[in-house]
Amino acid sequence: MLHAFARLASFLFHPLLILTYTLVFLLAVNPYLFGVNHMSDPSSKLLLLRVFLSSCFIPGVAILMLRFTGLLRSLEMPSPQDRIGPFVITGMFYLWLFRNFLDNGQIPPLFSSFTLGATITLFLAFLVNIFSKISVHAAGMGGLLGVIVLTLTLYPNYAFTPILPSGSLPFSFGMHGILLSVIVLAGLVGSARLLLRPHEPMDLWGGYLMGFIGQFIAARFIL
Repeated sequence: MLHAFARLASFLFHPLLILTYTLVFLLAVNPYLFGVNHMSDPSSKLLLLRVFLSSCFIPGVAILMLRFTGLLRSLEMPSPQDRIGPFVITGMFYLWLFRNFLDNGQIPPLFSSFTLGATITLFLAFLVNIFSKISVHAAGMGGLLGVIVLTLTLYPNYAFTPILPSGSLPFSFGMHGILLSVIVLAGLVGSARLLLRPHEPMDLWGGYLMGFIGQFIAARFIL
């Protein structure tokens, strides 16, 4: 049962999904940053689709192709060598997204900064991978935590309003509540990775720190 939960948590909070989750979060707290009135507007849905395809689906398919052609021994990537190809492929897509967002007036600097921070984190992980198998799941959650802290710093009065197909729910979450929730989620994801035993505790702490700091390095240049 615990292993099933750990696998589910690892899947739901896979690093390739974090960019899409962050976009959903920013659209929920303030869609006007993106020049739309609501997260369900057609342009918002198109942007979400674009980010999901470019940061998750296409890199994911490319990694699967590496596996099917025998260039990747396992999707679990047990050794540092197995991670080189996926890191390079995903990093190129992230860098391409950031370059396009930087020239797009409808993309707020906060999301462009997060995209750059995710790219920086990925290439830092690529370098650290030579010496240690750092947790990319933890790095993704550290980056998500970093953007929450930046949002709280820049826009302390924002609130997250969940969206259902029928419209907004009749309640919202303050930024401090969101920050606490993400900290708990980061802990759950880290616990799941430890339970599945692909990482040691230091791999997780290094990942959290790298993802978090990567966001502030990017913010120094963008915000």
